[in-house]
Amino acid sequence: MRFFIIIVAFIFPFFINAQSSKLAQQYYQDGEYEKAAAMYQKLSDQHKNNDFYFDRFIESLLMLEDYTKVEDIIKKRLKENPKNVKLYVTYGNLYERQFMDAEATEQYQKAIKKLPADRFAITKLASAFTTLTKYEMAIETYERGSDLINDKEIFAYNLAELYRRKGDVPKMITNYLNSLESNPNRLNSIKSQFTRYIREQEDFDELQAQLYERIQTNRDNVQFPELLTWLFIQQKDYRGAFRQVKALDRRLGENGGRINRLAQIAANDGDYDSAIMAYDYIVEEKGPISTYYVEAKEESLRARRNKLILGFEYTEVDLRALEAAYESFLAEFGRDRRTASMVSELADLEALYLNDIEKAISLLEEMINYPAVDPKVQAFGKLSLGDYYLISGERWEATLLYSQVDKAFGEDLLGHEARYKNAKLSYFFGDFQWAQAQFDVLKASTSKLIANDALDLSVFIMDNMGLDTTEASLKLYSDAELLIFRNKYEEAFTKLDTLVQRFPEHTLEDDVYYAKAQIFKRQREYQKAEEMYNKIIENFPEEIRADNSLYELAELYELHLGDLEKAKELYQTLFIDYSGSTFAVEARKKFRKLRGDDI
Repeated sequence: MRFFIIIVAFIFPFFINAQSSKLAQQYYQDGEYEKAAAMYQKLSDQHKNNDFYFDRFIESLLMLEDYTKVEDIIKKRLKENPKNVKLYVTYGNLYERQFMDAEATEQYQKAIKKLPADRFAITKLASAFTTLTKYEMAIETYERGSDLINDKEIFAYNLAELYRRKGDVPKMITNYLNSLESNPNRLNSIKSQFTRYIREQEDFDELQAQLYERIQTNRDNVQFPELLTWLFIQQKDYRGAFRQVKALDRRLGENGGRINRLAQIAANDGDYDSAIMAYDYIVEEKGPISTYYVEAKEESLRARRNKLILGFEYTEVDLRALEAAYESFLAEFGRDRRTASMVSELADLEALYLNDIEKAISLLEEMINYPAVDPKVQAFGKLSLGDYYLISGERWEATLLYSQVDKAFGEDLLGHEARYKNAKLSYFFGDFQWAQAQFDVLKASTSKLIANDALDLSVFIMDNMGLDTTEASLKLYSDAELLIFRNKYEEAFTKLDTLVQRFPEHTLEDDVYYAKAQIFKRQREYQKAEEMYNKIIENFPEEIRADNSLYELAELYELHLGDLEKAKELYQTLFIDYSGSTFAVEARKKFRKLRGDDI
């Protein structure tokens, strides 16, 4: 009991003090300055070293325009503590409130003149000036403080903040770099500041110029090349960044880790040439002793593949050179569980671009049987193998592989993808009701892509099933889609034309144009694809293919036909006129990117 009483006696004053502070704050915020002044005076008397209570007490009196009382209080405080130079700022503020600018300036200068060689006192005074938005005097305080302490860089970070508030970017940069020179651990903090406050190209140029100068005069400091690398990455100048990381790698005797990270960033951003350059540097300069050697070889191949495939401009010679590079990699490292993903990539290259389905199937059949192969790599291989069996006309082999992945991965995204492929296979072969039931379930998939595709096909089947008693029109269309999937384009065109002839003015007419557009895109006949999409947009604006066509035509203009203004116009039409479309969000992003917004 006695112990409890002691505890209560110890805690109770803190509780009362917190309540008083809260009440005083409420009075101040409500504009009841007389009550606030009375409470803050009491709190200030109880806590002589608490500047907040004193400042609020003075501010409350100033709001009441009780200038005489404020002056008496300041004089009394100065007499009690003449070394508290911050009081001169309070005095100057009192004069300034009365429009006595000359007297105010005199007090402000007195504060700076009487400044002691004490870091805490210097920071406290500068903060007082900053609170009054007197940035020049805060700067003067820090500069005089640096002289008094005899350390030119001790307040560099604070000065940078003040120059930032003033909008003086060159001096802000200078002082942040001064701060970094004295305290290398601030690198990430300074990067964050530059990310927030450097936006204009002239400011990037200023930072770059200052960094080059520092690197020339202080060759031992590694933070400046690191910061310059970061700057180049912000501007997506990966070649410039590579020059810096290469120099750092050599100077510090590293094993290529820094270069590997840059290569990954460049590849993810689509600058495949810079990524290849960086990966090849690791392979050629670091060699097999580097822990990044194998990864660099793999990723260099992937970057070369993406450069060709995603660039949409390649020849048979280009593809054969890439095929040879994959074969060379597998000859060097063998064909086993460690290289299984590279075997899968080679199989995709053979099937999708070199039209060698038999070789693709052979590669994947071998890969999925490697001992101890990663289950996910194996599953991806099975899905691709199922696709290639389907292209070869082996329906039951395809569905068996899809089902194996579905069973093994259940509610995982791989399981969803396998289920989607099985449902689409049923659609191809005319089992529309079962396929639609599966698509309806997959609409809830956590994969946005699978969910959107499942939704599209579910709606498509529902709209077209039963329009004629035999479902013959829908079967003709699904036959055509299967032929497209199997790369049998001429037969697909024939099937689509048969559908139009047998069922003139059918609701599938827009879908026929859409299917033909997809064929023309695969054949890289982009003007013909453009014609098909335009027919849908102009003649069938209310049908379900309209938003798909708008999006794909916009991409066609953006990526292949070189008309960015037309692409921008179509993206805008899509997210405004078809705001409920699954493409609306992505269309808005692409529109903003083409408009030049900082996304």
